[in-house]
Amino acid sequence: MTFLMNFFTVIFKVVTLPLQLMEVVGIYGIYKRVFPFLIYKISFTYNKKMKDKKKDLFSNLSEFTKGNGPLRILEIGCGSGANFEFYPPGCKVVCTDPNPHFEKYLQKSLAVNDHLTFERFVVASGEDMGAVKDDSVDVVVCTLVLCSVNDIPRTLQEAHRILRPGGALYFLEHVVADPSSWTYFFQHVLQPIWYYFGDGCEVVRETWKHLETAGFSELKLRHIEAPLNFMIKPHIIGYGVK
Repeated sequence: MTFLMNFFTVIFKVVTLPLQLMEVVGIYGIYKRVFPFLIYKISFTYNKKMKDKKKDLFSNLSEFTKGNGPLRILEIGCGSGANFEFYPPGCKVVCTDPNPHFEKYLQKSLAVNDHLTFERFVVASGEDMGAVKDDSVDVVVCTLVLCSVNDIPRTLQEAHRILRPGGALYFLEHVVADPSSWTYFFQHVLQPIWYYFGDGCEVVRETWKHLETAGFSELKLRHIEAPLNFMIKPHIIGYGVK
């Protein structure tokens, strides 16, 4: 099975050669303007299917509010703001994303989620959020982001830096399937194409291993099977406390 998987993976890498060339010469950058629109549309379907999972995940957000002030949330890779509806009333939100073209769709989400206070949108990668101060937020949210960052450990270090002591990182991420499954086989075979159409998304990451070694004082992590396309069915969900 390993031989077949590697063989077909090579074939799909060859198929993506034109896309690789487009990336090298800069033409692929045009897709980054289209990608936010696609994610905005897809987010409605994803939220509908994952509503119960998200409600459960974010149900205790308010417990991390410090003192009598509002809950301060920073969302890494906020995209089009698909998580806003699950945030508690009165919270203050800072959003970051490396793609500035998401801001247009972020504003649409904010228009229908006036229960929260939006502070600012920062164009930054998860690995470099220097514009955000140390120990400055109660909660960092990271959903469907660690699949596409260039450096997971560095991104988690940044989240840890930004969180106040006692704050929490909330995560919901698709991950690689069990090696004995056909899903694992097709995740690896189709990854070369998935990478380009998903704007750098990788479905073959063992993200939970990075979270387990990120230095959280407490880690609540579960593996679940999401009611989604088989390629992104395996998920991890939970939160880690600084």
